Amino acid sequence: MRVEPTWRQGAGMALILAWIVLWCVGAASIGGLIKDAPIWAQTPFYVVAGIAWIFPLKPVLRWMETGRWRKAG
Repeated sequence: MRVEPTWRQGAGMALILAWIVLWCVGAASIGGLIKDAPIWAQTPFYVVAGIAWIFPLKPVLRWMETGRWRKAG
């Protein structure tokens, strides 16, 4: 296990923070479009938006740790 952080970890953290900000802006923008819809119609959007943001980060986390974007193999 590494003791010293690598430059990829700092860059990866910046990418993750940028992704979260962009995702929040996008979700809030779309949320503004559906604000007048009934709550039962809004709920699926917010559930998906609240969970789906993490999946695109898997390659970034892998890159931070290994230096590769995809699984070796």
